Amino acid sequence: MTLLDGKALSNKIKDEVKVEVEELIKEKHITPGLAVILVGNDPASSTYVASKAKSCKNAGIYSVVHEMPETITQAELLETIKRMNENPSLDGILVQLPLPKHIDTTIVLEAIDPSKDVDGFHPYNVGRMVSNLDSFLPATPFGIMRMCEEYNIQLSGKNVCVIGSSDIVGKPMASLLINAKATVTVCNSRTKDLKSHTLAADIIIIAVGVPHLLKADMIKEGAVVIDVGINRLDTGKLTGDVDFEDCKEKSSFITPVPGGVGPMTIAMLLKNTVKAAILRDKRESK
Repeated sequence: MTLLDGKALSNKIKDEVKVEVEELIKEKHITPGLAVILVGNDPASSTYVASKAKSCKNAGIYSVVHEMPETITQAELLETIKRMNENPSLDGILVQLPLPKHIDTTIVLEAIDPSKDVDGFHPYNVGRMVSNLDSFLPATPFGIMRMCEEYNIQLSGKNVCVIGSSDIVGKPMASLLINAKATVTVCNSRTKDLKSHTLAADIIIIAVGVPHLLKADMIKEGAVVIDVGINRLDTGKLTGDVDFEDCKEKSSFITPVPGGVGPMTIAMLLKNTVKAAILRDKRESK
């Protein structure tokens, strides 16, 4: 069994980003800029945003966190996004999800300029991704693809079971795998006999938010197991959607939680921000 060390790989990617940023500043006089909008005071979101800001600073990326109260109106939020779209020093804009119930997430995400959509959630970028055209890829699936590349996990011709069909992980993950010539099965909460699908899979990617859902008797010998779930138990301990201790001996590769997919998400967000800055320079150079 090989542990898929997302922390080590994310540090490697962050080092790559730092070099790319230094070159952009030196050769093009461009400092990549990222704006994060945080609505309300959800503790998990606040922690995640603080981590993004710290990673940006370490990489040399200019970042600003725009904190808004839970009571912010949709119109006020859209006006803020409009100003950020028009700000030439900002290459990337992301809205930390989830948003309060009185705000329409779809309208908000569609308001972001697609050329600044470093989260890869705008329908324009989603459409290009599905069509296998150059686009900003959602950071978590993007990180998983990079992890597979780093560990030489072949996707072409493999049976891959994606458990979870969210817009943030499951759906884009399935699209990227299809583009990589994998044979993809997507399961969700309505799937009958989940075990029959997972036992047939060479690779399992799970993102449902149910602690220890995937057990050893649900995977075949030598399966690759990638756990996107992050759940906090009553004890305070973080754990994934995979029963790690149960599954690790049967797996050829497996991600730990924490320290697996999680760190990759921020690393790929930084990659997307640098990409946005490079594309800005190309547009301005025309």
